[in-house]
Amino acid sequence: MDILTTHVNADFDCLGSLVAAQLLYPQAVTVFAGACEPAVQDYLRRHNDCGLRLKRWREIDPAAVRRLILVDVNSTERIGPLAALLQQPQVRLHLYDHHPPEANLPTAERARVERVGATVTLLSDELRQRQLTPSAEQATVMMLGLYEDTGNLLFPSTTTADYEAAAFLLDCGANLNQVADALNRELSALQVEVLHQLLQSLQLVSVAGVEISLAQAAVERYVGDLAVLAHKLRDMENLDALIIAVRLEDRVFLVGRSRLPGVDVGQILGHFGGGGHPAAASATVRDLTLVQVMETLPQVLARLVRPNWTAAQLMTTPVRHVGAEQSLNEAAELLSRYHINALVVCDGTGGLVGLLTRQTVERAVHHGLASVAVAEYMSREFGQVTPQTPLEQVQQIIIDQRQRFVPVVEAGRAVGVVTRTDLLRHLVARGRSLRPDAPIDGIQRDRRHVLRLLETRLPRRIRQLLDDLAQVAEVEGVNIYAVGGFVRDLLLGVANLDVDVVVEGNAIAFAEALQRQCDCRVRPHEKFVTAVVIFPDGYKLDLASTRTEYYLQPGALPLVEQASLKLDLYRRDFTINTLALALNGPRQGELTDYFGAQRDLHDKALRVLHNLSFVEDPTRMLRAVRFEQRLGFTLGQHTAHLLRSAVQMGFLQRVSASRVLHELVLLLGEPQPGRALARLVELGLLDAISEELRFDDSLQQHFVQAGRAINWYELLPEVAPLEHWPVYFLCLLADLKTTAVERLCQRLGMPQRYRRLFVEQRHEAWPQYHQLERLGQRVEQLCGSELARLLDGLPVELLLLGMARTRHQPVRLAFSRYVTGLRCLRPMLDGRDLQRLGCPAGPLLGTLLRQLRDARLDGQVHTREEELAWVRVQLATRELTKEER
Repeated sequence: MDILTTHVNADFDCLGSLVAAQLLYPQAVTVFAGACEPAVQDYLRRHNDCGLRLKRWREIDPAAVRRLILVDVNSTERIGPLAALLQQPQVRLHLYDHHPPEANLPTAERARVERVGATVTLLSDELRQRQLTPSAEQATVMMLGLYEDTGNLLFPSTTTADYEAAAFLLDCGANLNQVADALNRELSALQVEVLHQLLQSLQLVSVAGVEISLAQAAVERYVGDLAVLAHKLRDMENLDALIIAVRLEDRVFLVGRSRLPGVDVGQILGHFGGGGHPAAASATVRDLTLVQVMETLPQVLARLVRPNWTAAQLMTTPVRHVGAEQSLNEAAELLSRYHINALVVCDGTGGLVGLLTRQTVERAVHHGLASVAVAEYMSREFGQVTPQTPLEQVQQIIIDQRQRFVPVVEAGRAVGVVTRTDLLRHLVARGRSLRPDAPIDGIQRDRRHVLRLLETRLPRRIRQLLDDLAQVAEVEGVNIYAVGGFVRDLLLGVANLDVDVVVEGNAIAFAEALQRQCDCRVRPHEKFVTAVVIFPDGYKLDLASTRTEYYLQPGALPLVEQASLKLDLYRRDFTINTLALALNGPRQGELTDYFGAQRDLHDKALRVLHNLSFVEDPTRMLRAVRFEQRLGFTLGQHTAHLLRSAVQMGFLQRVSASRVLHELVLLLGEPQPGRALARLVELGLLDAISEELRFDDSLQQHFVQAGRAINWYELLPEVAPLEHWPVYFLCLLADLKTTAVERLCQRLGMPQRYRRLFVEQRHEAWPQYHQLERLGQRVEQLCGSELARLLDGLPVELLLLGMARTRHQPVRLAFSRYVTGLRCLRPMLDGRDLQRLGCPAGPLLGTLLRQLRDARLDGQVHTREEELAWVRVQLATRELTKEER
């Protein structure tokens, strides 16, 4: 038996979704999980149950149920007694909803969850795909649900998909008069006014990391069914906890709704003399004004919202440990590698046996004990907790026993650690968040704001991709995050569709799961546990497991190990690139900011994460200049000092040529690379790349002209794609001798095809450049064939270089004339045409073709007939030279 159901207090979106689902599952029985809203009950009575195969729960044999289909509901807590079915192993779950499923919901065999205005929209699309057509009556019920949840397609949550669903239902015969009658009966004009006020006043209060929405309204007349308005507001905005305060006449009415275990609205509204249960409550206040109620609410919330923080919520994983039999010297290496101050000590079986601090290790090594086993000097008496231990006990251990960190132990093994820093950040934020992402200088983005940015700043293609990733992550039971430049640019309002995703798990396994769900190819990299996902349209998605890196020596490539999200972000180059955006689960849309990235974005400052950043990876110095110029940021004072120190110590020279070249190519590919080159000079980095390179005001002007030439070229019709950086690199090389350019290309490991352009072809072009410069204004007197003989065979990059470097406008126009007209101009006749006219094969054939092109370049011939006549004249009057015979 298949059962269709929806949430208790079913509304019209529930009813319309059930009607659509009944078409998709014709043998299913519909069972309401609880009471329906009065308007829905009335509609069912007047329309013969809308064609649903209705049964009561008490008529169902739970043992006979094989499939449960949930529509417009995302939590087991909202389906009443039917939640027990999900505990039965034989029951499979199908899910259709326009809100992400909550954690208490089992993995669905089939799920379609998308952010649209109503669940009816998703089911309408399913009907279209399966070529199922609802009757006019069924389409009307579905349209009723669509209109209710989207506010007649006017709410901000409405999407184009909702309009497409409305069009489909209209085509199926939906009766808009019936829809209008039903909706008007449910909400009066006064109720709509109140709902509008509630939407306009909606604000978010964060208490102990829990987000609670507050809204207020005031009208002079009594309005009934405020609970209905609270439900609508909660569902429209997808709110987990909501309290509305409405002044009606001389009283203030409070209605609370909560889906969060830490927010007991019954207790909260009990402070105002009301009552209810943890999920729903109400109160009537007679002795306070609306203003006083709204001022009091945050204080009451701060006192009564008490989420049960546990060690599991704060702990860092995976645990870095050292073996009891390893030497203190090896322990010192681990402490340095992972930038930590203490280690867990494990025995041969992996069991926790002690703790070891950096202070102990350093003092022991100082006393010549580097080769002694860790077991000799580790701390054997220490406090430990389980993942379920309340945070207060963790705090007590850290304070009373003066431990740097507390190991979190399960079955005798350390599964995480809570450090003093973890605890301090939590306490300083006054418990506002489990992660150090509390507001900094008022610039913290709340979850709703970030989700709105995703909706408004990303194209539909990318939004759908993120939804697909979230669904796969839920099925696979892993957390995924967008990281790096994508998140940074999302907050800055800069277009960036290059999405990097990290997986708290195996990224390759996740990519393979995505491949099973979507049409894509996977290119795994086992060594780094990363994967590139390639879609049919060529779009590429980078997936990586959360990992950390360490360097055996300055400038070397890093070694990689799996790590926590925090350590993964710590390995990044600059603080502004350390943001992580949760893409799935209950934290979807939340930003994790361990290192003050949002503060630095606000301050437009570029800062490294630690003092050895430029030592471990000197290419970050070039990257710093690139980001600084691209984003309009400035280096932080300390970061600038570290960079100059690394330049003076010659760390950039220790980096492989290919890595330096890669960063230089990226820098020269920026929209205004001249400013970046000037900054390289200021910081001493250009000399570090090559002492033969220079960049001054005259070259800056050449870069400006090169940019104009590139823009001009790319506006021409039907031109081949152009790489920008070689043009700018040619500008940079312009005053170097060929031997110096050859040395530089050798130093940078320049690929052969570019080396030929920068060395050989550049050398060959120089005489032509000098000849045109000497002509100056007189270049206008050159006929087309003369100009072509000078410039034929030069790559586009060298032609644009000529336009950038010339001091004479007529010379620049000559290059333009060649590129736009002469370069691709060829005779209409070919060698076979000339042979048919009597020209013998041999040198004469080539000579005539060249001369014919000259005639065409000089405007002597224009049509095929004129070319034929020209050739006939040449053949009739020409005396063959010895070579031509």
